[in-house]
Amino acid sequence: MGDEVDLSGDGGVLKQIVRRAKPDAIAPSDDFPVVDVHYEGILAEDGKVFDTTREDNLVFSFELGSGSVIRSWDIALKTMKVGEVAKLTCKPEYAYGSVGSPPDIPPDATLIFEVELVACRPRKGASVGSVSEDRARLEDLKKQREIAAASKEDDKKKREEAKAAAAARIQAKLDAKKGPGKGKGKGKSK
Repeated sequence: MGDEVDLSGDGGVLKQIVRRAKPDAIAPSDDFPVVDVHYEGILAEDGKVFDTTREDNLVFSFELGSGSVIRSWDIALKTMKVGEVAKLTCKPEYAYGSVGSPPDIPPDATLIFEVELVACRPRKGASVGSVSEDRARLEDLKKQREIAAASKEDDKKKREEAKAAAAARIQAKLDAKKGPGKGKGKGKSK
């Protein structure tokens, strides 16, 4: 994991990169303010998961800066690129504050989110100057999805390699414990 970065300047929004995006991945911008994310929200106090998109494998979409999400998300998602996964620690004043969000989020709760930026896109109905700009944006979106898919495939391959290496280490330990000649019938000495 990467180093923790204070995005708010007062410790209210901390970001730690779990998985970096590909170098050529795009980030949210004025042209692409609508983001699609996967996330899991956890209460810092007790580790309880209070919300997730992972179970249903659905993305959550919203427009950055529109006030439709907690303040910490508007701050943090602007710093991410497509394919990136980050752990966000959000103090109450950047989340649901002294009111909370009953029944799942108590008052003054610090929240931890693992967020994956899946895609960025233009807002619906945005005016586009030309067909070529439309084509370019569609190509960018296609590229974003391909980058995200490749990143997931890389992670899957790394997990499989790690499992195989672990299995080989365990087998080597078992073989070493048996040692030569062990496990066979007892020989008689004269």
